[in-house]
Amino acid sequence: HFENALTVIRPSSMREVILEVPKVKWSDIGGQHELKKRLEEMVVWPLKYAHALDRLNVQVPKGILMYGPPGCSKTMVAKAIATESDLNFIAVKGPELFSKWVGDSERAVRELFRRARLAAPAIIFFDEIDAIANSRSNSSNSQSNVSDRVIATLLIEMDGIEKLKGVTIIAATNRPDCIDPALMRPGRFDRLVYVPLPDDQTRFEIFQIRFRHSPIHSNIQIERLVELTKNYSGAEITAVCDE
Repeated sequence: HFENALTVIRPSSMREVILEVPKVKWSDIGGQHELKKRLEEMVVWPLKYAHALDRLNVQVPKGILMYGPPGCSKTMVAKAIATESDLNFIAVKGPELFSKWVGDSERAVRELFRRARLAAPAIIFFDEIDAIANSRSNSSNSQSNVSDRVIATLLIEMDGIEKLKGVTIIAATNRPDCIDPALMRPGRFDRLVYVPLPDDQTRFEIFQIRFRHSPIHSNIQIERLVELTKNYSGAEITAVCDE
C-alpha cells in the first residue's frame, strides 16, 4: 500500500526550487560586451542607485526578456549578472512549472515569487519561458487551460500588491513571437534584449576561454578557428572544443 501511495502522493509545490549562488563570472563568457553593459544598467544600477532613482521618479525595469538563437549564453549571462552583483538567484525552466495536479502549477509560481521576496535582492530567471507563457491563441488544447492559469498567476505576481522590491525577473526564449502579449506590456517584460550569434571577436574570446586550461597543438590558430565557425552558436563552439 505504501508503494501505491508513492505513485499518487507528490511533493508540495516547488519544493525543488533552489536558491542558488551561481559561480559564473563575466570572465567565463566571451565577448557580448554591449550586452553585459546593458544588463548591468538594468539590474545593478536600480539596486545601487535606488534612492536617487526614486527621487527622480525613474521607472526601473521589472522584467527583462532576453531573446535570440539557442545556445548563445542567455542562461550563463543571467547567472553572471547575479554572481557579479552578489544577488541571490532562483532559476526555473518553464516546463518544470507544469503539473498534472489541478492548481499546482499556479501554486508553484506563487511559491517562486514568495521565495524571491524573502531572498531579495534576488533574480528570478525563467529559462524557456515560452513553454509556460505561450500566447493563448497558440496554446495546444491539452495544455491551454493550465497555460492560461499560469500566465494569469504570473501577471498577478508581477502586478501585485506585494511589491517586488529588490527582485528582478529575467527570462530567456528562442521564440519571442510565441510569448503572450499581456506579458510584454509596460511594467512586465518591458525590456527586450537581443542576444545574437557570436561575432568574430566574441568567437575569438570564446576560444581563448575554452583553451585557457587546455593546451592546444602549436599548429592550431585561433584566428583560423574563428573563420571556420562563422554562424556557430556559443554552445556549438564549446562542443567543437570538447571534441
